[in-house]
Amino acid sequence: MKEYAPAKINLFLDVIRKREDGYHDLGTVFQTVDAGDTVEATLREDGEIHLTYNEPQNYPLESDLVFKAAKALKEFAKSPLGADIHLTKVMPLGAGLGGGSADAAATLRLLNRLWNLNLPFETLESIGARLGADVPFLVRGGTAFAEGIGERLTFKEPFELPAGEALLIATPLDSVPTKDAYAGVPKSGPDRWEQYKAAWDSQVWVRSCGIPIAETDPVSGDDVLELALNPETCFFEISVFPTHPLVAEMKQKFLELGAKVALMSGSGASVFGIFETQELAEEAAAALKPISRYQAVTKFWHR
Repeated sequence: MKEYAPAKINLFLDVIRKREDGYHDLGTVFQTVDAGDTVEATLREDGEIHLTYNEPQNYPLESDLVFKAAKALKEFAKSPLGADIHLTKVMPLGAGLGGGSADAAATLRLLNRLWNLNLPFETLESIGARLGADVPFLVRGGTAFAEGIGERLTFKEPFELPAGEALLIATPLDSVPTKDAYAGVPKSGPDRWEQYKAAWDSQVWVRSCGIPIAETDPVSGDDVLELALNPETCFFEISVFPTHPLVAEMKQKFLELGAKVALMSGSGASVFGIFETQELAEEAAAALKPISRYQAVTKFWHR
């Protein structure tokens, strides 16, 4: 059996507050994209979990989220079965695209089928929450508001790019440790996030930029561009750009190459941009290739 593991970007991200437990409350819009890894599995009757890769990984097996997901599901279901799992890894590490979490989510879906457990998404999401903050969303994917540390999800109607437009994702020759990104990020408080949610639900959504604008407001291209390039759309940029100039350079290059909007995803280091045509996105990808360790010209993904 085989399962696709689509990655994610963050269309909006606020760090609302630091919690007493040391974690942070977030307000974010998750969106899965048509780029990701692949997980395959065959049944083992002896109950053992074996994991192999398309190429060696630079971390121990016990810390791999695929291995952890398999163990967690087996323990929850009290299944006597095991699996030989093979991960074809494409997505980069330290990229803000949720690659490892997507692999864990795909493993939960895959073994749920392989072992004939028939557990609903809600149960898999609950198991996934113990593995990482992004895993519950990536079990189902699509478009969702996420709150808390990312585990409180409100799934929305599928969000699509306008016809003909394309998404470019590029990861610079850098990685951003999550701890570093959180260290200097401003805490926004709840107001901006609450206003954003209300705007999404009650106002016209300018889909080419992901910016809600009141239906009664006159909307020009310049208005949309100004809102879309608001640096507050992803507060992590304020924290990351001063110490990771390659990420800041990547975003600036996106804009120079014609992106209608460009943002850092999550806590970095990847940047994504929306282009009016596939051709423009591919031309930008070619220009950015010398300063990228990963690229994908793609679209949003929904189950």
